[in-house]
Amino acid sequence: MFKETAQLFKAAAPLLAKTTLLKEVRISSTHGGSSVHGHRYFNVTCSICAKVPPRKKPRVKVDIPGLERITYGDRMHYVPGLAKPSFPTWVRDWNDPSHYYAPKEEEMPLHKEKSCFVFNQRTNALEGVRQALWLTKSKLTKGLPDQVLLLAENEANQIENQDERVQNAIRHARFWDTTEERPSREKFCVALLRSLIHLCGSLQVSHPGLGRRILAEKYSLAATWSRGEDLFQVRGQNGLLLNSMAPLPVLAGKEEVQSTADHVLETFYPISPTIDLQSVQVYEEQNHTGFKEDYPYPHAHTLFLLEAGDTPVTLLPEQLRAKMIMFAFGNALARAHTLHGTKPGVLEQPIVVQSVATNGRMFQYVVFQLNTTDLQADEGVKNQVWVENDQLLYDFAKVRPLIKKRVVQIPPGLSGYKPETFQKFLSLYLHGAV
Repeated sequence: MFKETAQLFKAAAPLLAKTTLLKEVRISSTHGGSSVHGHRYFNVTCSICAKVPPRKKPRVKVDIPGLERITYGDRMHYVPGLAKPSFPTWVRDWNDPSHYYAPKEEEMPLHKEKSCFVFNQRTNALEGVRQALWLTKSKLTKGLPDQVLLLAENEANQIENQDERVQNAIRHARFWDTTEERPSREKFCVALLRSLIHLCGSLQVSHPGLGRRILAEKYSLAATWSRGEDLFQVRGQNGLLLNSMAPLPVLAGKEEVQSTADHVLETFYPISPTIDLQSVQVYEEQNHTGFKEDYPYPHAHTLFLLEAGDTPVTLLPEQLRAKMIMFAFGNALARAHTLHGTKPGVLEQPIVVQSVATNGRMFQYVVFQLNTTDLQADEGVKNQVWVENDQLLYDFAKVRPLIKKRVVQIPPGLSGYKPETFQKFLSLYLHGAV
């Protein structure tokens, strides 16, 4: 008996020595001992130091014709050696959002074989304005129309103490409306645009037509048209829209509209006009302004876009102007389809829509006149676009002065105010009410 117990102790001695060694390693590592080898293996998790196992390849089930697979489905429990049964998918009799499985794209009811190219608020068009002009079949004119610019030059249409009040609006957005050292662009860009719109609305006393307008945001637009052999859509939410009870007056007369037929559209071969547009096959050909038919303000007046840096896609000025043209065109086309149907043709009464975009310092102005809805061919009457780009409202708005080599380069506060930029803003706002 004593011999057997002695033999058992001899066999267990190496194991006891290993456990005591492990305890010593743990103690030395926790108390700052000199044992480095144990510190790595006992204080680092296996998910960091271990190798990542390779992904298991899915087993391919082979169905041999004439042979029936024997499974353990009838026994209701796992049986070694028998195949795993495959049960039909259980379809619930109620809608459970947490267990919803979308159908395949080919099985969706709106799936079509022909692709549709969509321009939305996140589209970053590579060719910018040139691409937008080709998509909308438009002729570009640099600068705003003279009949629009003359509105703000008349002293009767100007605001009392106009320059001082505009500068106070800029100071309010950049300095006064925050407790931070420097407000974010997402905040002061919205505050500045709202202040300028409110300042222009103060002329309602002398111009009653300004009271028949309303601002709308987060409305969804949808406009569909064919260009060449492709189908295009402009859709989605696109900024702050100023609606009016009456449409904007036409800027180009019939003779000028007919003369656009001689204009040749600029191409950018070998780049495709559909570059950077979203290609979808699940869509519906809709034409909707985003408002009900009995809406008392059915006419789109001015579309305000903000490039405040709060969106996932930051657009350069060229791409921002392309976005302005596309959404102004989309609002005009949706209104034309509502009034005259979807049959393409030259409009007897063109539709005018304006657009203003800003990043809180620089302004972009676009006026779009829809002359025709026949956009498939390059020949015929073209639409017209007037663009005024890169208009600075002020140079700098600094909380602290910029000093280089003990010389003040930029003083604190507002500097470099440019009144002509706000005059163009005011002209577009007064258009149609004066």
